[in-house]
Order: sequence, then structure tokens, then C-alpha cells
Amino acid sequence: MLYIFGGLPATGKTELARFLSSMFGAVHIRVDTIEQTLKNSGVSDLYDEGYKVAYALALENLKNGIPVIADSTNPVAASREAWLNVARTAESSYIEIEVICSDQKIHRERVEKRLSDIPNLILPSWESVTSRKYQQWQSACIVLDTSSKTPEQSKQELNRLIVAHNEKKDGSL
Repeated sequence: MLYIFGGLPATGKTELARFLSSMFGAVHIRVDTIEQTLKNSGVSDLYDEGYKVAYALALENLKNGIPVIADSTNPVAASREAWLNVARTAESSYIEIEVICSDQKIHRERVEKRLSDIPNLILPSWESVTSRKYQQWQSACIVLDTSSKTPEQSKQELNRLIVAHNEKKDGSL
């Protein structure tokens, strides 16, 4: 199974991705970690190289029967489609999960107060979060709004939504 996360920075994606990774014994592939490692290694002008490395790692793990959690902003339809192609190539099922924070005040506070857990990663400012290109997600199976929830409540909600999605999918066969 490929769990494809997306959403703006500071919505709670990584916290939820880590939760699912430990719950399912899945590989957690975080594009921020890959991109910063490439930068730390001297690659200065990144476009989509981090995503390409992530796709390759996900494909290899899925082909080995290991669930994968794909943790990235996934701001455009092209990156989302690429994740779907990884699942198709691996002949794996997938769930697209968009994490949002609908309360702008709470979201801004999260952006401005969070600390990086990746060495040398400079976190985006509120201005860069709100001005970045982020295309409307049309195909997300699950949309989780974390604005009025604690991290634990968001985890419980995500688990409930995944169970409901899987029951609906199994019931439609």
C-alpha cells in the first residue's frame, strides 16, 4: 500500500506520516529529508530531484511488499500523478491523503512557531507558504483538517478515515 500525503507546510503531514509508518511498519519517505540531504551534499539548484529519488525509493520498497508513506507537499497535479504511477508500476494499492489547516490564524501560528528536525533545513515563512503554487487536489481519497484537533485527535481521525475508506473500497468489490 502506498499512502500519498500532501498539503501545505505546517498542517501536520509529517506527524501523521510518522504515526502511520509506525502503525503499519511502513517505510516513511520524506521529500524534505531527501532534498536537504542533496543540498548538504552540494547540489544547490533543485527542481524535482528530491521527488524523483523519493519515487524510486517508494517503488523499490513497494515491489518488495513493504508499505510506503510518501510525505511531501505534493503541490501540483504532476507530482501527485507521479506517485500514482509509482503505485501502478508496483501493482500496489494507494490512498491519497490531503492534510489541511482551514483556520488561517492557527496555520500561521504553526508555521511561525515550528522548529526544524532536519539539520540545516530552513523552514518556510508564512509569506512563502501562502504565496506558493498549490493546485487544488481533485483526487484525494481523504481530506483531514487538523485546525481544531490536537495531534492525537488528528491521528485518531486519520485512522478512522483510513478504516472507513478501506471498508468502502472492500464493500464495492
